[in-house]
Amino acid sequence: MLEILQDFESAVGGAVRLSPIVLIGPGLAAVLVGLFIWLGGLGFRKLLLPAAGAITGALCGFFIISQNPISVVFLAALAACIATTLDRVFIAILAAALAAAFAFVVLAGPNIENSKQAATIMSGDMSTQGPADSVRESAEKMKAYIIDASQRIKHAGLQMPLYHWVIIMVLALIFIVAGFSLWRLTMALCCSILGTLLIFAGMILLLLYKGAVPVSSICSKPSFYVTVFIAMTAFGTIEQLLLCKRPKTHPARKRPISKDKEEPDRTKGSWRTS
Repeated sequence: MLEILQDFESAVGGAVRLSPIVLIGPGLAAVLVGLFIWLGGLGFRKLLLPAAGAITGALCGFFIISQNPISVVFLAALAACIATTLDRVFIAILAAALAAAFAFVVLAGPNIENSKQAATIMSGDMSTQGPADSVRESAEKMKAYIIDASQRIKHAGLQMPLYHWVIIMVLALIFIVAGFSLWRLTMALCCSILGTLLIFAGMILLLLYKGAVPVSSICSKPSFYVTVFIAMTAFGTIEQLLLCKRPKTHPARKRPISKDKEEPDRTKGSWRTS
């Protein structure tokens, strides 16, 4: 799957001169939001769950169903409502989706064609030393790359054998059960994974702006960066479980007896009734 990102990296480092705003703005936003989710997602779940639901629904609408803006907005709103009203159901679905996505990346990786189609779409007939594109042109080229990447991912999925899909479904079911039975641990793990992914993505965009080749570095040392990713995920999960407070469950208090009901008992032994 890293071949798709390498195409983008080679395009940005070659003929394409994207506007700095397209790389710096999303990069900084991804790092800041990623740090917030990575270290405090469990504590701010009431704010995080609707946002995560909207983003998840929008991504599903864009990559899985179609690029129609109406379907993307509808699925984003629907997922946000589900995340707000049925939080544990959404946590289980999110955990299953993350498990399925990671399994798909591992199993479908060999089926990704190492082509330069995305780089061709983004570069066009531009010269290597051309001026930087405007924000609108850069956004259009980024959109073209994302659409091309989604098509390549779908093509890789169609080439996968049936037993790979069975493995993905089994992992998804396991995490659905874990989401309902161990919802606090599952949510802390999901927040830690999402936060780490956003931090990695933001750093890649910022390093691309500086002219570095972060994706090639990841490809050259995959075991090192996988270890870093696992360590960050484990640290974020443990930190949230230890520092984020559990939701308080107030026991049902006994309703105090009114004075009017107590008064007859107090006056039973008075001298007027004796």
